[in-house]
Amino acid sequence: MSDTIAGLLADIPGERPALGAEGRDWLSYAGLAAQVAETRAALHAAGIGRGDRVAIVLPNGPEMASAFVTVAQVATTAPLNPAYREEEFEFYLGDLDARALIVADDYDGPAIAAARKFGLRLLRLAVEPGAPAGAYRLKNEGGGIAGTPDTAAPEAGDVALILHTSGTTSRPKIVPLLQSNVAASAGNVARSLDLTAEDRCMNVMPLFHIHGLIAAVTATLSSGGSIWCSQGFNALRFFAELKTSGATWYTAVPTMHQAILARAGRNEEIIREAGLRFLRSSSASLPAPVMRALEETFGAPVIEAYGMTEAAHQMACNPLGRGAQKPGSVGVPAGPEVRLADEAEDRLIGSAETGEVVISGPNVTPGYESNPEANAKSFFEAEGRRWFRTGDQGTFDGDGYLSLTGRLKEIINRGGEKISPLEVDTVLLEHPDVAQAVTFAIPHPKLGEEIGAAVVIREGAEADARGIRDYASGRLADFKVPRQIVVLDEIPKGATGKIQRIGLAEKLGLANA
Repeated sequence: MSDTIAGLLADIPGERPALGAEGRDWLSYAGLAAQVAETRAALHAAGIGRGDRVAIVLPNGPEMASAFVTVAQVATTAPLNPAYREEEFEFYLGDLDARALIVADDYDGPAIAAARKFGLRLLRLAVEPGAPAGAYRLKNEGGGIAGTPDTAAPEAGDVALILHTSGTTSRPKIVPLLQSNVAASAGNVARSLDLTAEDRCMNVMPLFHIHGLIAAVTATLSSGGSIWCSQGFNALRFFAELKTSGATWYTAVPTMHQAILARAGRNEEIIREAGLRFLRSSSASLPAPVMRALEETFGAPVIEAYGMTEAAHQMACNPLGRGAQKPGSVGVPAGPEVRLADEAEDRLIGSAETGEVVISGPNVTPGYESNPEANAKSFFEAEGRRWFRTGDQGTFDGDGYLSLTGRLKEIINRGGEKISPLEVDTVLLEHPDVAQAVTFAIPHPKLGEEIGAAVVIREGAEADARGIRDYASGRLADFKVPRQIVVLDEIPKGATGKIQRIGLAEKLGLANA
């Protein structure tokens, strides 16, 4: 298995289909290779080369998939959520130290204003009429960047992908993933699912997240298979797209699976004709009843996997064989070595005990960028290896299957979207009438967790929960906005006087709301 993205695609027959979409011709592997060459030339002409960071803000679809794979063979990619507000783009673009921004040809959103504040090179992605899915041209708005770019191809130790992961006690952390991390993780997923050139993934995952980028796109391409790219998940269109795509599998988060199940009864013929080989679920815990219902509905195994950004996605996965899956378990180690560690001390413990899940392997990030404090807390040496603390608590059963028993971190996991409570706190506290604010998770039957916040209003002010929520809506992406805001005279604190996010929903009577 290669240790670069370019190496993953090197020996795949050029005539095979690679990327497809509704109403578009398929882009072959030869076409994808030609797109890499064209992208390389365009980036170099704009002064962008090896090691330079290119932010990508594109809607879901074949061009986003293609842009990630092609740009990553020239420079460092940094996909960002198109739903961000201007203030969020300013933070992420500045934190990334990006040199260029790629947007759609007709895009006129807040990312452009943010990019101009940093003097980033703006590259517009244009699609010619009748072009196959994933084929594009980059148009440079202006001249090149001063200096000569490094035109050498990225190597295994170069950073291929940069994403942010949220933290509860600090600003979001930068996670650099090397070419070798991405290649290793793609290979892990492909082996876990026995992917072949005959497989076709129907991608419904957003392509600014590690789940879609690795499990759907890179793993599929590494096996010589094809990807049918949707414009994003839409439960009303899912079955029509399934019929059109010719897919043999898809991967999604539990909330998507639940929405699909709700409409499955009226689409039995499409399900039967599709004959999916398996379904995959990751990014949040899949409730056991949902797993069983999916398996019964589709007549195929449902493979729950366990992943996170710092692992370039996959850490554990249920075996593929029919009946080998355990509902409620995230499966067996599937790539990195997975162990348990003492939650307070830097030592490994037995698999029969309950402890913090830790991982070690070639898919694991070398460490957070410019954050020695976080690295000191998250990594430790034991038994001659370097281990990463996931922040999740778990235990292994006698068959070696891992079950997660709790989360040590306070990140809110809203249906696979990870939200930093501190980031939301900061926005709420910017409201002129808010004196105190604390953001926390509220249990939710479908999303797993929803966002709640408790606020204390400044004396003499007359703000209400509705007005505060509207304020947050104008400054945060929709998935980060608290769905419930409670106005209190005083926020409950623990015995030491500290605010405790975990359990706050129960204290406020919101756990069963």
